Amino acid sequence: MYYYLTLIIGYVFKVYQFMIIAYVLMSWVPQMRETSIGQLLERLVEPYLAPFRRFIPPLGFIDISPIVALFALYFAQLGLMSLLRMIFT
Repeated sequence: MYYYLTLIIGYVFKVYQFMIIAYVLMSWVPQMRETSIGQLLERLVEPYLAPFRRFIPPLGFIDISPIVALFALYFAQLGLMSLLRMIFT
């Protein structure tokens, strides 16, 4: 049970990380954000990125908030996995 739960949670976090990366890469081609996939990614990713953008200002033309958001997501995954390990052992 623990193995399958951690596997599913790992996949969910990995998919969301790829969604963030795709959303950031889409910013290089503005027409991509106007597509239905771009709008879907915006609705799913922007609520997570918004707090990071509020506290981390862009450095010129470079927005580092998605990088910080990816690190935070990674540490949240590690914390959740260790919490599950403590519950199931």
